[in-house]
Amino acid sequence: MKEDKKFKLVSSKKTRYLLPNILTLAGVCLGISSIKFSIDGNFSLAVIFILFAAILDALDGRVARLIKGTSEFGKELDSLTDFVSFGIAPVFILYFWELKNYGKLGWAITLIYSVCCVLRLARFNLTKINSQEIWKNNYFEGVPSPAGGILILFPLIFDLAQLNTMLEMRSITPFFTVLVAVLLVSKIPTLSLKKISISPRTTVFILLGIGLVFISLLFYTFKTLLIFSLIYLISVPVSYIMYRNQTKKEILQTQDDDHEDVL
Repeated sequence: MKEDKKFKLVSSKKTRYLLPNILTLAGVCLGISSIKFSIDGNFSLAVIFILFAAILDALDGRVARLIKGTSEFGKELDSLTDFVSFGIAPVFILYFWELKNYGKLGWAITLIYSVCCVLRLARFNLTKINSQEIWKNNYFEGVPSPAGGILILFPLIFDLAQLNTMLEMRSITPFFTVLVAVLLVSKIPTLSLKKISISPRTTVFILLGIGLVFISLLFYTFKTLLIFSLIYLISVPVSYIMYRNQTKKEILQTQDDDHEDVL
């Protein structure tokens, strides 16, 4: 008697590949939905959806490595999702909020940002780190697309934070968008933090910090996003200085090793 064959979406040995890809697809759904909310004029919810997409983007790769569910398919899917969620959705939110008021120039700026984002993602996929320069894994080349997708929303986030200041951020939106687009395709090293080792003693404090961040996002969403955007902007020149110092250190170490070999 033949056994009934059960329908399986994937082989039971490959079910671990599903969870990271589900998180990735959820991210692209959030990105596309944020465009819909921006069209409806609900910009606060649109920004929140981009934030959730960025959180999922940070999680999917780590979950995949944790459960050994990495794959070439997942890598390509993640790259395409990043382009939609952080290369198209954020700049469209800005377009419906402010850039549309600039006519053809506003649309040109929208296209410039999207093109820079896709170029940045293509370069990232082709980047390979020399085995002798593993320390470079702690740095991105240029601003990563998720960070760029949140950064260009800075003027809108500032407006939604409703701070009692005399500053008018709407007017800088076109210039700031172009600036972030340039940072995306630039070769300025920015901190990655993917390979940073964490001491077991500090784990509790890190978890406490993460908890405080989520509480802040829950009650003071836009003010917290504003602060983190400013911190990230400040970290760009800091990471550049750290990268230059590390490069000089590696060059001196290599020269010393070559000198010892000669002796």
